This record gives sequence, structure tokens and C-alpha cells, in this order.
Amino acid sequence: MNAAMKRILILLCGCAAVSCMAAGPAVSNRVAVIDVEPVWSGHPVGFSLLTQSNRQFVAYYDSQRRMTVAQRSLDATNWVFTKLDSTLGWDSHNYVALAVDREGFLHLSGNMHCVPLIYFRSEQPLDAASLKRSAMTGERELRVTYPVFMRDKSDRLVFRYRDGRSGSGDDIYNAYDEKTRTWSRLIDTPLMSGMEKMNAYACVPKRGPDGRFHVVWVWRNSPDCSSNHDISYARSDDLVTWTDSLGRKLSLPITVATGDIVDPVPPRGGLINVNREVGFDNAGRPVVTYHKYDANGDLQAYAARRDESGWKIVQVSDWKGYRWEFSGCGTIIGEVHIGAVEAIGDDKLTMSYHYPRGSGTWVLDEKTLQPIPGAKPPPRNEPGVPAACAKVESKFPGMKKHIRYDTSEDHSGARFAITWETLEANRDAPRKEPLPLPSMLRVVTMTGE
Repeated sequence: MNAAMKRILILLCGCAAVSCMAAGPAVSNRVAVIDVEPVWSGHPVGFSLLTQSNRQFVAYYDSQRRMTVAQRSLDATNWVFTKLDSTLGWDSHNYVALAVDREGFLHLSGNMHCVPLIYFRSEQPLDAASLKRSAMTGERELRVTYPVFMRDKSDRLVFRYRDGRSGSGDDIYNAYDEKTRTWSRLIDTPLMSGMEKMNAYACVPKRGPDGRFHVVWVWRNSPDCSSNHDISYARSDDLVTWTDSLGRKLSLPITVATGDIVDPVPPRGGLINVNREVGFDNAGRPVVTYHKYDANGDLQAYAARRDESGWKIVQVSDWKGYRWEFSGCGTIIGEVHIGAVEAIGDDKLTMSYHYPRGSGTWVLDEKTLQPIPGAKPPPRNEPGVPAACAKVESKFPGMKKHIRYDTSEDHSGARFAITWETLEANRDAPRKEPLPLPSMLRVVTMTGE
């Protein structure tokens, strides 16, 4: 961290302080907190934080629900605000995604749920004030949801989104050319297609230790979230040619009939699209984690890994008498979180979890994928947002603190996050007054000692 950053007034989530201590076993760290501006708090929707070179950008919805990008130099505490011509309704799907290409131009997309593409590109490098609306390819851009910016192996910017709706949609991938400043299809067909009978809910393709991209997804038959089924897997060297877990080439688009099904969980079998992850064991093998109902009807966490005979499915949890009975349309409030496995050496993995009766991290035996009794996870090796900064400040009933970390790489030992508060999701329906006052959006800078 440079000298100017060290001079930033250090706050403890609104209260003057010299420092704040991290919660749990994280490394000790110094924390600086900078206010951005008050933001909409009537319902949750995802914001984005991006730090590039000596500039920092936050994309969000302000107190009037206007899509906004705040920009500052890292050695300053004042922000420059750019208000864009897009206004948030009540839909919690409508998060904001922000990215930068290899020449430093900003790309922003968001505020979409089965509506025409909303996309902005800056006309000057690292300058949010020059963001202008644009199309991408101009095709299949009328029913867009779930915008994601990612990068291929050459660091080229890739944009993924769903065309269609829940229960009938396709996953589309575009690639950006900095020389011509144009987008084109990365793949001529959708990567996954529901063939107008369903749609895939896929995680963002993740680079594994083998250098390949790995993706898992569930299929859904309708907008009803209980209709998720058939958790599936694919991998790719280049995001263009895809294979199953045995390396057999998959014809595109991948459908429910042609994909590599990890576990044929039926509709209403306890599978949901927000809890399907892929991680890697110490040998670099992909491990798929998710939840479903067991033979007794209780919800359980599972891990699956491919071996010579097929996908080996292991029940990790033993949650007796607990069942999350989810159904219906719109953004639901999640009761359960199942994390991806992480390799920690010594033939061990970790896997985080949360459910209404408790939360924590299992330490798994890599061979069996079963929890090791009494084993504790190792301390975190990077500073996280301290408990004091994660505490809800508002006195309005039902408020929740949100934390999002920087989407870019580490910067001179510093780690950045944003925090703000909202009510929980309301199935994307308007709320009646009274509503909470806008909450303060803040940037938290953490540096380990």
C-alpha cells in the first residue's frame, strides 16, 4: 500500500477507530474504510468492484435506483460519479457486472431479466465518464439474463449470458476483439440449450489446476425452482471445444440428452441452481458439490468425483430431520449454502456449509470425501472483512449486510471489498412502505501485517 493510501482516514464501519481486527483465525490486518454514497436498500441486487492499475471502480444502484459507476484514484478518497440511463425495478436478478479489457476499456452490463441487452463500453481507457450504450453482436439480445464477464486463456474478454427464460433458454458466449472493438460469437451455437423445454443454470466456467475450464450446471423445466434436475459436468481447453469427464467430445449445443450427468436427481429432488459448485482435490481432479434429498426426505450435502466406473457420489452431511422445501418463482431466500471443495494438502480437502442449524467448514478425507471427525480447517491465508465491518448497522427490521470482493487481481498486498445493507429478497415483488432508508456503500481495504 502506498503512503497516500495509508493516510486515508481509517474508519470502523462508520465509527472512528485506528484499526479493526479480523474475525476468526484470519491473519492480522489493517483496515481502511471509505464511504462511496447511500444506495437503494429495499431489496438485494449484486454490485461490482473492480480495481485496475491505480484506479478503482464500483458499479451499483444509488438511492434513486439509478445504475451508477463511482471512480477514484487509489491515493484519493473522493469519488467521481457517472449516472447511467438504466433504473432498477424490484427484481433481484438484475445485478451489475463490470470488467476491463486488455487495453483498459471498461465494459458494464446489468439490470436485465428477460429483457433486451443493457451494455455499456467506455470510449476512453479507465474512464467511467465515457461509458456509452452499445449492442454486442445484435443477435439474440432481446431476452437477456445473467451477464457474466470472464477471460479465456489468452486473457481475452468473454461475455456469457442466457437468452430466453427460466424453463426455456440457451447459454450464449461472445468474445471481444480489442483491435476492432467489436464482439462476435465465441461459439457458433449455444454452449447449452434446453431445446425450448428447459434451460441450464451453470456456474461460471472455472480454471482448474490442469489449465482446463470446468463447468457444472442443473437443468430446470419451468420457472418453479423445485423443477431443477440432473446435475451435469463438462470441461474445455479453450471454451470452444467441450468434452465430458472421460475426454469424449460433446456435440454443441449440449442438451440434457447429450450431456455428462453427474447425478440424475429428479425434479423436486432437492437440487437447486444456486448450490452447484466445482472444486478440485490435491490431485487436480474435479469434485462436484451440491445438495438433494436423501432416502428419508432430509436435505443433505453431497460431493461427486469421477473414477473408472463412473461418478462416485458421497453424502457428506448427516442433517437428520431437516428439509428445505423450496418451490415457486422469483428470487428466493436461500436457507442453505454448499461451497466448492478446496485442496489443503496432506490428502485433505475443505468444504464450507451453512444451513439453519449451523455453519462451518468440513475437513474431508480426500480418498473417501467423508468428513474427518474432529478435524479443523487451517487458518485463512488472506485478510477478510472484519466482523465489525460485517455487522448490520441499520435498526430497520430484516436488514442484511452484503459483502463483495474485488473482481481483479491482488494489488500490492491489499485486498478490497464493498459492503452495503438491504432487506432480503421478496420474490422480485414490490414491497409496501415503510421502507428502510438508503444504506451507505463502502469500500473496505485490507492489508496484512
